[in-house]
Amino acid sequence: METNDIAPNRNKGRTADKERRTEWQPVHFLQGPPKLWPIRPLGIVKWLYHYLVPWNLFYLAVSVVVMVYLTPSMATMKTFRWDWIAFIFARNCTLLIVFVSCLHVPLYVKKVQGFDRKYNGRWLARNNPNFLFKNQLLDNLFWTFTSAVPVWTAYEVLTWWMFANGYIPYVSLSEHPVYFLAVLFVTPLFLGVHFYLIHRPIHWPFLYRWVHSVHHANVNVGPWSGLSMHPVELILYFSGVLIHWIVPSHPIHAMLNLMINSLSTAKGHAGFEKLIIKDGIEIPMEDYYHYLHHRYFECNYSVGGIMNVDAWFGTFNDGSPEAMEKMNRRVISRQQKAQSEGQSS
Repeated sequence: METNDIAPNRNKGRTADKERRTEWQPVHFLQGPPKLWPIRPLGIVKWLYHYLVPWNLFYLAVSVVVMVYLTPSMATMKTFRWDWIAFIFARNCTLLIVFVSCLHVPLYVKKVQGFDRKYNGRWLARNNPNFLFKNQLLDNLFWTFTSAVPVWTAYEVLTWWMFANGYIPYVSLSEHPVYFLAVLFVTPLFLGVHFYLIHRPIHWPFLYRWVHSVHHANVNVGPWSGLSMHPVELILYFSGVLIHWIVPSHPIHAMLNLMINSLSTAKGHAGFEKLIIKDGIEIPMEDYYHYLHHRYFECNYSVGGIMNVDAWFGTFNDGSPEAMEKMNRRVISRQQKAQSEGQSS
């Protein structure tokens, strides 16, 4: 997450301890999408570095390992059989448990850094009727393993079956290296646009009430909140992989698509700016952008960076007072319009 320097007086949060309950904010406001013109070579190199390192390279590495060592052969997946489908389901559960626990355990069980760099000054909810079992963590685990993993697995199984039977246009690295690498590169960008397009409609009142409210019960998010969604939302969320049913692709492209959507949610809902390993060693979470969406609902429907689609449609909130005021005016205007239409009818 890149920032600018228009708010030097904001709380840095560096002195936070385990008893502190104030809301941590970045020193600077969030930055909008980078200017693409005039072209600045150094700026391009800097953007490429932050785009790839560390997370997109991590998701790619995981995708390769899972594709090569933890996925049945295409010959096996030509026909639907319970054994390889069950294997993929179990593998997906294991991947989530291992990855999400690497964030949840140090940050929320051991609380190794207390509230330092934590956006919300509270821990996960207990004895709260807004959640199943009155417990936020148990609620999140329920939706993740009864809803998210089955939907993720279903999309994956169908995709491999179609690849194995030649129903999907296939492209190889050896024959089309430039195209192959280009599809890998743009996959995270595509998913940012896709997320916005499926996210805005589920904020419409009917869909929000019956579908998206499951996820938005998590105002104070944690790593397991990421995939805690209603099945209908998950069908929309994972539908980004359908692009590979149409556009010539390799299985690794589809795997990267699925891994980003499955694993990035834990990082994006970690609730912390950074995971501090020890002095001088930090892992960036940097998703204050999405935290503001959970905090205020009416902004930042997509992801930041070069594909900051919210900036295109006027829903970007950089955390500044001016952005908050603009968001409030937009909400009030929409409410007044709806009230006026209701009275006229």
